[in-house]
Amino acid sequence: MLKALIWISLVAIVFVSPFLGAVSLSFNEIFNVSSLDSLIFFDLRLPRLFFTLFAGAILALSGLLFQTLFRNALMTPYTLGISSGAVLGAGIAIKLGLTSLLFGITAISLFGFSGAILTVFLLVYLSQFLRSSQHESLLLLGIALSLFYTSALMVVFYLGSSVQNDVLIRFTMGSLSIIGWQHPILLGLMAFILILTIYIYRYELQLLSISDEGAQLRGVNTKKVTLILLVVSSLAIGILVSISGPIGFIGLVVPHIVIKLYPLTVEKRIFKTALFGALFLVFCDTLSRLIQTQSELPIGIVTAIIGGPFFIYLIILRSSK
Repeated sequence: MLKALIWISLVAIVFVSPFLGAVSLSFNEIFNVSSLDSLIFFDLRLPRLFFTLFAGAILALSGLLFQTLFRNALMTPYTLGISSGAVLGAGIAIKLGLTSLLFGITAISLFGFSGAILTVFLLVYLSQFLRSSQHESLLLLGIALSLFYTSALMVVFYLGSSVQNDVLIRFTMGSLSIIGWQHPILLGLMAFILILTIYIYRYELQLLSISDEGAQLRGVNTKKVTLILLVVSSLAIGILVSISGPIGFIGLVVPHIVIKLYPLTVEKRIFKTALFGALFLVFCDTLSRLIQTQSELPIGIVTAIIGGPFFIYLIILRSSK
């Protein structure tokens, strides 16, 4: 009964969300192509809804992926510094004033992806110096990288103009405000690639969730599979962060909620995690638009308010075991 109530509530929010915000829309008017309601609905609210759905799926699946590969409940692209690397890369592009396109991809997206993928390779390289049982040490490495990237971003702030710094500040808070269908289509493609990749390697991922040695005995090339999954996930996160800025804690909170609702194997939680992450981020985005402030509350603040206490709860829970 509780599961059904949660799913029904989240799905209901998805249908209501496009009609809520600073401007209330009339259902009858959105089909009048000459009306302002129609313009707002089809060019702003609907693209934003799909973008949010795809973003939530990517964040939740990335969290599930990292927690499974490293067998650590606290592992996410956010806590491992991958999101921070993407933010730094995008920040450098903003500071340099790069707005050019390459094959339809902005320089900010390319720099954001480069920062994310560089962090992944750096973590993979440094992990070779750690014993396989010391996944907590890898978490500490990710936190150290996040602090380093934050310091480097402060240098960018110091060297930037007031206009560039204002853009950077708003960017680092996260935003789901987009115009048109270009970004939702791009992110939808990345979400599809990520889901497909994880589904293809679902059995290998299930074995890796137990132990690397056990997976190797079953004939799994653990290094190859881990690298492919991390690269695809980081590509998706890098593109997402370069568009929306960092959105933390979704990848941490959602996999744990899903496993509480469905204590199943990893391979059977893939689609449930993606769907719940998509719906949950829509809930957070709707909440950010309903809170009346001088301007729209950044989505990163809302997810941090929800995820921060949950992160503390997980740490206390792990320490009590």
